[in-house]
Amino acid sequence: QVQLVESGGDSVQTGGSLRLSCQASGNTARVSCMGWFRQAPGQEREGLGLFYPKMASSFYADSIKGRFTISQDRSKDLWYLEMNNLKPEDSAMYYCAAQLDYHRCGAVATISTFDYRGQGTQVTVSS
Repeated sequence: QVQLVESGGDSVQTGGSLRLSCQASGNTARVSCMGWFRQAPGQEREGLGLFYPKMASSFYADSIKGRFTISQDRSKDLWYLEMNNLKPEDSAMYYCAAQLDYHRCGAVATISTFDYRGQGTQVTVSS
């Protein structure tokens, strides 16, 4: 079991930056991959970035590539989503998710289906 708690969501203006945090607890050593996804009202969930903690390698959706970056502090079981040059269309609830089974770490688009997810943190970008 892995528990995830997101924080750091806020209201910012276009062009601003935010850093979201995902605090993990439980069996974190067994996490094969983690990721971030978002969901805006009335829209489907959108996978943003996939991260492999043991290799510190990452893959991103084209929609946020170059603006968002995933990083970690392994000593604190923390993962981060650094978001720059935010746009109004980035407004959504943001979630982190984790997967223990490496065979299910295949694609950014599948992040919202991972076995463990947090409750989300709201990001609002105003023009």
